[in-house]
This record gives sequence, C-alpha cells and structure tokens, in this order.
Amino acid sequence: MDEIKNTDFDAIDLQLLTLLQTDASRSNQALAAAVGISAPTCLRRVKRLWERGVLEKQVAILGPQALSAVQGPGLQALVEVTLERQHAEALDAFEHLACAHPAVQQCWRVSPGPDFVLVLACRDMPDYLRVSQALFTQPANVRNAKAFFATKRAKFGTQWDLG
Repeated sequence: MDEIKNTDFDAIDLQLLTLLQTDASRSNQALAAAVGISAPTCLRRVKRLWERGVLEKQVAILGPQALSAVQGPGLQALVEVTLERQHAEALDAFEHLACAHPAVQQCWRVSPGPDFVLVLACRDMPDYLRVSQALFTQPANVRNAKAFFATKRAKFGTQWDLG
C-alpha cells in the first residue's frame, strides 16, 4: 500500500468518504451525482480509496432491537484486560486470541491502565461465562479482567468526522 499523504485527498474524496460512511449501498451513479462528477471518475476514485486501504470493509449494521426479537436481548460487555506479563510476544498472543474469538466485536490495545479493552457481544450470561473462560483464564496470561455490562446503548457509530 502506498504511503498516503494529506495532499492525496481533495474535497471530492472527502465527500465520497462521508457519503459512503452513511450509506455504502448507494450505487456508483448515485454517488457520482451527489458529488457532481461522472460515474467513471467516481468509480476510479472509490477504487483508489479501496486500494489505499482508506475504505476497509463494507458491512451491514444490525439493529439490536429487531435482532432481540429473533435471538433475545443479548448481552454486551466492555472488558478491561490487564495481562500478567506485558512483553511484546505476550501482548501479541493475547491480541491474536481475542481477535480470533467470534464474541469479540472490538479489541483495543490501550494505555495507560489496562492493556486491552474488549467489546463483547454474547447471547446471555452463560455465554459470557464461556467466553470469559476462553479468554481470561491462566493460559491467556490475564492477571485481571474487569467487565462492564451495557444496560442501554445511547449512541453507536462508525463514522469518522471528515469535516
């Protein structure tokens, strides 16, 4: 991937990124019309953004209320994890373990304080117990795991402010 510089992006690129963050299902023609460029030019620009790694993934975000009608309310946990040993190999090993687990929605290395903050999505408390045993037991090098259970999602977003 080429090194990206601020000068590599212009106002059109930033408009495209803003539009794609709010609705990535728009057609190329709709994107082009929204930013005032031709469809082929729009396609080239979006392709370049993908190639440069600025656009990383296109996903569907599930509505927790609608999903709860199908699977039950679920359980979200934010967990601070402190490792027993913090050398590079230990940090990498835990990160690999956490990122490979399907219940881990997000894994952040943080500083200062704990070594990691995880966002977990579990079906219920017994499922959380299974996840915690897989991630936070002795072989995982975890000294302490402090869980916070979500009672309400006041805001959830994925957008970067490009303005």
